Amino acid sequence: MSLASNKMFYVSWEAFHRATKELARQLLGQNFNAIVAVSRGGLVPAAIIARELNIRVLDSICIASYNHDQQGHLSVLKDANLEDSAQLLIIDDLVDTGETAKALRERFPKARFVTVYAKPQGKPLVDHYVTDIEQDTWIQLPWDMELAYSKPLVEGG
Repeated sequence: MSLASNKMFYVSWEAFHRATKELARQLLGQNFNAIVAVSRGGLVPAAIIARELNIRVLDSICIASYNHDQQGHLSVLKDANLEDSAQLLIIDDLVDTGETAKALRERFPKARFVTVYAKPQGKPLVDHYVTDIEQDTWIQLPWDMELAYSKPLVEGG
């Protein structure tokens, strides 16, 4: 997807934390002993979920699938060093087209895969998620934005 779409979904730090904590709530009672965070988007929710579920073992897999606003070739920049098991939890911020999810399912077929946000094309590939996002909507996550001073209207703002 490119930013040619006018549909944008802005997420604040508070909203992201609240949604990620809800994802952790969905996972309560399941027996996970390790987390693989999908870098970069999965790092923040992985830290939150690790805290909420008291999981101490974390690793990351670094997959590049797009450059800011253009999807491209999928490449694994760093693999996770954990063994595949039913007690392994893989966490990402968003499942979009499902290409990254397919690669993760191939690499870790026994693991559970969760995301905070899910678009229709990728939704069937995740075990749990919190919020539906339309396929043609670009999501702006809090680490991609910053607060800035805004001039008052009287000053030309």
